[in-house]
Amino acid sequence: MIADTNVTLSRWPFRRVPGDEPEVLVAKLRSQSVTEAWTGSFDGLLHEDIGGVNERLASDCRKYGAGLLKPFGSINLRLPDWQDDVRRCHERFSMRGLRLHPNYQGYGLGGAPFIELLEMATERKMLVQIAAVMEDERTQNPLVRAPLVNFAPLAAALKRVPEARVQILNSGRLAPQLRQSLLAAGHVYLDIAMVEGVYGLVRLLEASPAGRVLFGSYYPLFYLESATLKLQEAGVEGAAREALLSGNARALMAALQ
Repeated sequence: MIADTNVTLSRWPFRRVPGDEPEVLVAKLRSQSVTEAWTGSFDGLLHEDIGGVNERLASDCRKYGAGLLKPFGSINLRLPDWQDDVRRCHERFSMRGLRLHPNYQGYGLGGAPFIELLEMATERKMLVQIAAVMEDERTQNPLVRAPLVNFAPLAAALKRVPEARVQILNSGRLAPQLRQSLLAAGHVYLDIAMVEGVYGLVRLLEASPAGRVLFGSYYPLFYLESATLKLQEAGVEGAAREALLSGNARALMAALQ
């Protein structure tokens, strides 16, 4: 069984990718023994109608992947009344988490709105996912540049809201020293989608507290098989493999009860 914490529905804005049809995406997940997929929407990057984005996401998760796809709503802190979007995600759609894209939407992690969002999510027992980067800067459209999110202010924000649970998606792009400081600052979790290089996953697991690294494929923009092959290359077996594939994700959700 696999709990994939980094899956996305809808269309990548800049090109078509295999698996961007929900039926195909769900079939692929099931074929690879994924039993739970924390699912955001590519529409959350650039669309201004975030309420509509989240309503479509919740509907598609029910329609195509009931029991498999777990919707994580998009929140844009630069839009008016984003607090109501958080409330709808929790109260209307029963979402267990939120997914943020600060680098596409032009806000930072050190301001009052981000602190307020952490407080709201913590009160509602929701996980906050922050996508560090969505695409290598070298391949980005020149009119839509989205550099790596600046995570330096996150440690101070977590001291303000110490019970917040935050997962950094595509965390392999973070500098090791920064990653270690964030893991030490609070309840911070990582995924493996952009962990690259020989023994990259081995080094990440050795440097991270137990239970803080979760399986994440970044499917469909990345190949789902590439994530599972990282465990094979790293020689992760037995209880450690089960924890990485699903146990750590289940424990995180249990901590949010």
